Amino acid sequence: MTAAPARSPRRYDPDRKNRIIAAAIDVIAEHGVAGTTHRRIAAAADVPLGSLTYHFTGLEDLLEQAFTHHAEQMSPVYEAHFDRVRGRADLVEAVTDLVHGDAGADHRDWAVAYELYLAALRNPALRTVTESWMRRSRAVLERFVDPTTARGVDALIEGLVMHQTLSTAAVSRTETRTIVAGLLGVQP
Repeated sequence: MTAAPARSPRRYDPDRKNRIIAAAIDVIAEHGVAGTTHRRIAAAADVPLGSLTYHFTGLEDLLEQAFTHHAEQMSPVYEAHFDRVRGRADLVEAVTDLVHGDAGADHRDWAVAYELYLAALRNPALRTVTESWMRRSRAVLERFVDPTTARGVDALIEGLVMHQTLSTAAVSRTETRTIVAGLLGVQP
């Protein structure tokens, strides 16, 4: 009777799923959703390809969990940015700072957010993620303005950041402040 070959011990890696999700966010930021593949994510996470199918039902499930994680990480940063706002003039400054990258979000974070918005156009599960994220953003703004104005300010932030990110001639802080102040009825 021959002895059974010795099995190598299973590698204990309790943080593997979280590492895969973090790697997926990095891959999305670098390659966009269209360029995000199982192989790229596995390589970025330094895990075997089979780990992705073990932890996720497919690429759509992984993307949904990655985008959810990203939104959950960004929401507290967004909320904290408005902690010192005491009135509309402070709100104008806080929104201006947010648009100009002084609120803890960088170009990579916005790239992931815009990839989420684009992917949500075709994937209803991702619309749930975007709706939840937008609802949280508006709830922060509703501490200072009515719900309709909060929706407008939220949309203005998204649009101004998109212009800031994509434009070859970025909007100045002064122009941003004037635009935000006009929406909020504050003298710049």
